[in-house]
Amino acid sequence: MVKAGIIGATGYAGGELVRILLGHKDVEIKWYGSRSYIDKRYADVYRNMFELVEDVCRDDNLKELAEQVDVIFTATPQGFLASVLDEEILSKVKVIDLSADYRIKDVAVYESWYGIAHKSPQFIKEAVYGLCEVNREQVKGARLVANPGCYPTCSVLSVYPLIKEGMIKPETLIIDAKSGTSGAGRGAKTDNLYCEVNENIKAYGVAVHRHTPEIEEQLSYAAKETVVLNFTPHLVPMNRGILVTAYANLQEILQPDGSYALPSKEQLRSAYEKYYGKEKFVRLLPEGVCPETKWVEGSNYVDVNVVLDARTGRVIMLGAMDNLVKGAAGQAVQNMNLMFGLPEEEGLELVPMFP
Repeated sequence: MVKAGIIGATGYAGGELVRILLGHKDVEIKWYGSRSYIDKRYADVYRNMFELVEDVCRDDNLKELAEQVDVIFTATPQGFLASVLDEEILSKVKVIDLSADYRIKDVAVYESWYGIAHKSPQFIKEAVYGLCEVNREQVKGARLVANPGCYPTCSVLSVYPLIKEGMIKPETLIIDAKSGTSGAGRGAKTDNLYCEVNENIKAYGVAVHRHTPEIEEQLSYAAKETVVLNFTPHLVPMNRGILVTAYANLQEILQPDGSYALPSKEQLRSAYEKYYGKEKFVRLLPEGVCPETKWVEGSNYVDVNVVLDARTGRVIMLGAMDNLVKGAAGQAVQNMNLMFGLPEEEGLELVPMFP
């Protein structure tokens, strides 16, 4: 039985971790950490846990926690884990961080986009970027995993096969993304009040959203060249879900007859089948079916598809997922399963909820 501790257990991602881990047959939650609710019953914070969780919330003392558990999940603001993590903790326990502290390998880029100094850059190189479908083997041997951001997860998985196979021109890539309000966290913010969000859709973080360098870095690894792109997120009036629509110009590729030509729609779909045909949590939809957030809500699935626009020589890549599950807590549990040699899907075979 894997003993787990959660720091930030009363945020939205932390609450999802609790929900998922309670249904995991190989995990016992030993610590519900929450600086805001110390000594308050967890079930009084989240009443859906009434008679399911009897524990009270505790503090965020990682050194004490590391003595009691096998894995620590940190669903905390940027900068928290980097300010407290040290070799003593990592020598005793595996850590899965849901913040951005160890996702970006260039510390100067992290500090520039997040506006804070990194307190433990010595662990950045070691941290494995926990996008399981891409870095599965590295995750298995990791003691520190940087759980990807929600927008980057959906964006990278939507685009990855074509950029990896050299079928698109990276410099032409544009990613348009839309997210429900839970992506902003549980803290009180005027912009997220009901009257501000309801009956409205808006772009935000235009040209400056801090998930941009994370997306660029991961796609650069796939393309084997530096990728610079436009990423524009939008806030939509729903609780959960992310929809990505990405656009790029096609790149000529070598054809069976030795000539070079733009890829056909069959070749585009074959690229997705190559990378995702055996993946449990990435579902390539039938031709002509567009991903929708309502069909992945509450699950760890990402639905993707690709559409060729032969008229313009461009391709549209689409993806939909639940930002709190595959975009946060579900992916963190998927990483934990890999790190402890458990079946990757354990605790995550959550049927999407509808309506």
